[in-house]
Amino acid sequence: MASAINPSIPLSSLFRIQVRQPILDPVCSSTQIMDPQNTPKRVIVCGGGIIGVCAAYFLSKKGAAVTVVEQSSIACAASGKAGGFLALDWCDGGPVSSLARASFNLHRSLAEELNGAESYGYRHVTTLSLSIAETTSARSKRSGPIVPSWVDGAAKSPRIIGTTETTAQVHPRLFTKTLLAKAVEEYGVEVVIGRVESVEEAGGAAEAVALVDGRRIEGDAVVLALGPWSGKFGLLKLVFRVTGLKAHSIVLEPRDPSAISAHALFLNYYSAQGGKPMDPEVYPRPTGEVYICGMSAEAEVPDEAEQVTAVPESIAVLKTVARSVSSQLSEGEATVKAEQACILPCTDDSVPVIGEVPTLKGCYVATGHSCWGILNGPATGAAVAELVLDGRAAIVDLTPFSPLRFLST
Repeated sequence: MASAINPSIPLSSLFRIQVRQPILDPVCSSTQIMDPQNTPKRVIVCGGGIIGVCAAYFLSKKGAAVTVVEQSSIACAASGKAGGFLALDWCDGGPVSSLARASFNLHRSLAEELNGAESYGYRHVTTLSLSIAETTSARSKRSGPIVPSWVDGAAKSPRIIGTTETTAQVHPRLFTKTLLAKAVEEYGVEVVIGRVESVEEAGGAAEAVALVDGRRIEGDAVVLALGPWSGKFGLLKLVFRVTGLKAHSIVLEPRDPSAISAHALFLNYYSAQGGKPMDPEVYPRPTGEVYICGMSAEAEVPDEAEQVTAVPESIAVLKTVARSVSSQLSEGEATVKAEQACILPCTDDSVPVIGEVPTLKGCYVATGHSCWGILNGPATGAAVAELVLDGRAAIVDLTPFSPLRFLST
């Protein structure tokens, strides 16, 4: 499929995100003086990944005055290095079901609003499960009508596990930056680059965020969307635990990207060395790239996203997977555009944490989405906006995600 996105255009020219120094003692102009009843609620969102950006977007769209505080850069961690796979019903039967379904549908409506097909690669895909053995000899023929022609490895047991009605994809970094650009340009969201040290309180309620460099940003509410760094934040780690899952990925650019169809592949991959099969995933993108991920393991969360580095052996395995799936993804036929790793935030019960922090009124948390952060970002952000501004979430029942559940065990 031909690319609808021009990847050669610098992101800086696409997303003009305003970064400011916080004004500590603002003086209201005559146009800002208004009835206190109508003064916008000031909300500080800590974290510039997909969860924080979605929260900022929906908060600002509902009328809040939002400041996003990000330590490094927008979508610099998992939100910029994830696969971007979306599924309507894969979480059915569990506590995340309603969140996932609401978010899948929100992705669809956001794509219509933001021209997602062109701006961040939103499209519906057919999703297959395949068994693939490491290719060490001649290529096999196609193993059935549902296997796309570009998959010429030793594929067996193909089956459709998602249709264009139930599975889709986005380019997660482009999605996150597009959404924030809209929030900045249309709804006045401001972005501050700085590391959050603590949430300051007065009378048992959040009143400001203190940064490590001494700056202080005042607000009426604080949203902590810190991803795996939630487990390092003092206020949160007293209530629940967040651990890190390190996932590796590579991004390839085939010589003929138009030959790669819109099929997401979930693999049972058998190495020539034997052992249990691995479960890598392959996501062609309309940008012409092919994203391949896997090789996940628990890992300690470093202080900064830039300190997350890929393990060379894991990257080598993913390259072997690529050429085993398709000769068009082998070395010489495809260019390696990225070798990377990111850390996903995981909770002890594998359920996200979304709600007001029990120990501090006006302070809210949204984290622990593991591998489903890109899928569940929009509904999480919308629910947080409703909770902060309306007192309760209407889009989804947040009871299963409340941090209170960790205090009752």
